[in-house]
Amino acid sequence: MTFLFYFFSALVLFGGLGVVFAKNPVSAAFSMVISFLGMAALFIQLDAFLIGVLQVLVYAGAIMVLFLFIIMLLDVEEVEKRKLSLPTVIRAGGVGAALVVLISTVLMRGGTAGQALPKLVASPEKSDVLRIGELLFGTYWLPIQIIAVLLLTATVGVVVLSKRELK
Repeated sequence: MTFLFYFFSALVLFGGLGVVFAKNPVSAAFSMVISFLGMAALFIQLDAFLIGVLQVLVYAGAIMVLFLFIIMLLDVEEVEKRKLSLPTVIRAGGVGAALVVLISTVLMRGGTAGQALPKLVASPEKSDVLRIGELLFGTYWLPIQIIAVLLLTATVGVVVLSKRELK
């Protein structure tokens, strides 16, 4: 079991590195699929079968089809080297610093920081899916909405960055 954990963890890490360092966007998308499948295998090892199956169906399936559709629609070719100006580097550093401050503030002051998550104890009257749904759409609805806005912003950012100059 330990060997499989390390194998799938390495699969996730190498898939992530493939996403970052691939020059071709389609190759980066397929590296992300490899990473998603490794994550699904890790979830299944943790006996979180529902999350593992959802990882494969939603992320490795639907989301990656959407990403590939966007890549093909925009006709993105290999990325040419862009020269970064000093103001761009300063702004990027400022955004990174703000993100670090935001994350550390949330971790230090957050309502659930340092607390254990509620146990999902098997009970005959409620299924695991119902309890997970109650947690996601009850207790943790705000983080879910923040993640949704973050994903939307990332998608819009990809479209803006890959937009070509009109002639």
